Formats: sequence, structure tokens, C-alpha cells
Amino acid sequence: MKADWIAVDWGTTRLRAWAMGPDGVRAEAASDEGMGRLDRAGFEPALLRLIGGWLGSGVTPVLACGMVGSRQGWHEVPYRQVPCAPVAAGALAAVPVQDRRIAVQIVPGLAQSVPADVMRGEETQIAGALTLHPGFDGAVCLPGTHSKWAQVSAGEVVSFQTFLTGELFALLSEQSVLRHGLSEGWDDSAFDAGLAEGASRPERLMALLFRLRAEGLLSGLSGAAARSRLSGLLIGAELAAARPWWLGLPILLIGADRLCGLYARGLAAQGATARVLPATDCTLAGLALASGALKGAAA
Repeated sequence: MKADWIAVDWGTTRLRAWAMGPDGVRAEAASDEGMGRLDRAGFEPALLRLIGGWLGSGVTPVLACGMVGSRQGWHEVPYRQVPCAPVAAGALAAVPVQDRRIAVQIVPGLAQSVPADVMRGEETQIAGALTLHPGFDGAVCLPGTHSKWAQVSAGEVVSFQTFLTGELFALLSEQSVLRHGLSEGWDDSAFDAGLAEGASRPERLMALLFRLRAEGLLSGLSGAAARSRLSGLLIGAELAAARPWWLGLPILLIGADRLCGLYARGLAAQGATARVLPATDCTLAGLALASGALKGAAA
């Protein structure tokens, strides 16, 4: 099986690839050889270990997005400044390779000067979302370790904002004093309570976080309830801070079903409705758009 071209999503912890044909995905593969585990010389061998079986005697185009284009990645690709289309013809960056069977291109990330912000990988998902929903104008949210909120209009990313919500949850639940009172499990009512507090009183977030510890010691707050409320507090505070990016606008959520479901629940509590799109579908649609843009530029 030879791929017509190969789509790659290369993040900090994971490498995912798809062999693409005229009708879409022919095969897929993944490894834990993310950017964070590789030095610059290790990227091409890691990629070839994953996609070698999809290559033939000719040259196969490889289109990649994500942290592979960062300063610590395989080949640093300069950001494109917003407002701009999330993916554009002629903006892909070629990567020097040793193996002549592949021609690797990386999709640039986006940057915003004031207030300062950057994204890598999310621009491809936003481009894919706009491909799947032509003419969409509104807010796009990509929940995750570093959640992104982007305002999109006339096919361009106009502005965006990043929130450290997922990383804060990981740090607080695994390394802070709060970890002593948390356990696995989930409590919807506790999440909703945290969500309401975080959204209505974001200025009190620091105090509300420590209250989880105190209630565990004094009132018997269960570990599952504390964990759920912690999630609600952080997501609620994010939604409050991101309100200028979504208030009164159509909203698309891109990501994993469960996490997007929590954000949709939080938005619904604020009177807003969001549509959830799978991250992989958006990534592949965005890279397919980049593939077409590359072919158009070459023509």
C-alpha cells in the first residue's frame, strides 16, 4: 500500500500519521515519539519508523502540523500574524530531509502581537473546521492543555486567546497540596457547583481552590467531588475570562468528546450553545486543505 500523501500531527508527547488516498484515510499509525522526546536529528528516523511501509519508489508528500515546527522541533517555522486565513497557499515550510522518498512540509502556526499569543497545530484544526462548515463566522474553542479561543470571520482568524486551564488542572491535581484530597471518579453536581462558582466569581479563584482542601479536612468532601469541582472551577473561570470571544456568537468546540462535553455543559449554563467537532476530523480536513493549497501553489 502506497500513500498518495501522508498527513502528520506531531505534538509534544505524541506522533500521529495517516496514509491518505483519493477517498481519504487508507491507514493510520501513532507512536509516543513526540517532540519532547526527540533531538533535532531524531525526527526524520522517528517519522520513517512510523510511515516507512507507506512509501514507494517515488516521492511521497508529507504534510505536518503541530509542535514539529516549533523552536524545539524538527524545523522552526515562523508564525503567521493574525488576522489571516488559518492555512494559506504558499505559506508551508519545506524541511530538509535525507531520505529522498519523502518531501516534508510543515504548516506554520499563528501569532498575535497584542495581546501576545501563539498557536501551533490549532490553526490546522480551525482550517479544517471551516472546511467542514463553510461560511462559519463565530467563536472556535479548542479545549486542552492550553485551551484556545479564536474569533473567526470571513475565513480568517481575527484574534485568539490561550488559557492554561488543562495544565493548571494537571499541576494542581498532581503536584499541589490539593492532590491529597483528590481521587478518581466523577460527580456531576460537584462539577456544576465549581462551574457556577468559577464563572460567577473568577476573581476569587485562588481562595476557592484552597477551599477544596479545607472542605476535605473539615467537612468530608469526597475525593471524586473535589476533583470534579476543581475541574468546574477552572473551566468556569476560563469561560468567564473568554466571554468576549464567545458571547453572542455561534460556537464550535474542537477536541475529545468528554472534554468538549464539559465545555458545552459550562456554556449551556451561561445560555450559549456549542457544536462539537472531532479533533481528528478537523486535523485531517485542515491538512487536506494545506495539501490542496500546496498543489495549487506548485501549479
